[in-house]
Amino acid sequence: MAASEVVVAAATSDSYKGMSSDNIKGLVLALSSSIFIGASFIVKKKGLKKAGASGIRAGVGGYSYLYEPLWWVGMITMIVGEIANFAAYAFAPAILVTPLGALSIIISAVLAHIILREKLHIFGILGCALCVVGSTTIVLHAPQEREIESVKEVWDLATEPAFLFYAALVIAVVLVLIFHYVPQYGQTHIMFYIGVCSLVGSLSVMSVKALGIALKLTLSGMNQLIYPQTWTFALVVTVCVLTQMNYLNKALDTFNTAVVSPIYYVMFTSLTILASVIMFKDWDRQNPTQIVTEMCGFVTILSGTFLLHKTKDMVDGSTAVPLRHPKHGDEEDGFGQEGIPLKRQESLRTP
Repeated sequence: MAASEVVVAAATSDSYKGMSSDNIKGLVLALSSSIFIGASFIVKKKGLKKAGASGIRAGVGGYSYLYEPLWWVGMITMIVGEIANFAAYAFAPAILVTPLGALSIIISAVLAHIILREKLHIFGILGCALCVVGSTTIVLHAPQEREIESVKEVWDLATEPAFLFYAALVIAVVLVLIFHYVPQYGQTHIMFYIGVCSLVGSLSVMSVKALGIALKLTLSGMNQLIYPQTWTFALVVTVCVLTQMNYLNKALDTFNTAVVSPIYYVMFTSLTILASVIMFKDWDRQNPTQIVTEMCGFVTILSGTFLLHKTKDMVDGSTAVPLRHPKHGDEEDGFGQEGIPLKRQESLRTP
């Protein structure tokens, strides 16, 4: 009996060894990123409201917010958050870091409720709770980060047939979308803009992770800047991020943020996890139980995100969220593109 207990204990310790130090660093950076980015939306909106009170609002083409210090505080806070997110990919696998981006939505929702007095619907609170539960599930079952000692190792992973096929397929689909479908259907079908953003975004995250690893190794004394692969990854990051932001802005300018945000989060996160599984073989170091548990956590986050966005404009009854924007000037404060998880309730009663 004692021998069987020893065997069970040994098996349990082998199946779950706890989080590595790198995963913990990545987790802390990812959580910090969510806090900074979530708070930045609120600070920027406060700055926009203050600037709009004395000048032309951003929603109708004004730029008076550029002279408002509070807006710049929000922008700097967002930049700090993005830097922390960039650094998180250098320490932890994308399957751990990327889904945690949903926590910034919770931070924004809670701060908007407290600071901006924007009502958080009861189902929005439930959505926040689901995001927390899903994030906790993923954190507890995330794979260990692969030990990499040179950017050349990352390059070897990126040039394996499986990932080359994925990258070629993504590029081909993106080119078809950009040159054939977007000009004809981009203004009426949201999936084309979001599709370009998400597909390109999955490649940008892989390149960001590779570049982050190179910088981490360089700072630890192993100079990776002498390798052309580092600069190639940097070039890919630049091209992908510019493309991604261009089409994301188009989507936000054309369609309602409440529709864009959850769809983009689902597609971007799903494709990023797929790319990471192919390139870094995250699931090769896990058993089926851990993989299924991670997927359950991811689905829980998706459910919470959709619920939070779907109820963001609900007062006491149900209110449909329009797919497309009305005229930009029709938004009460002109801040619809700032990505705030909640709008003021009064905007529902504004014609």
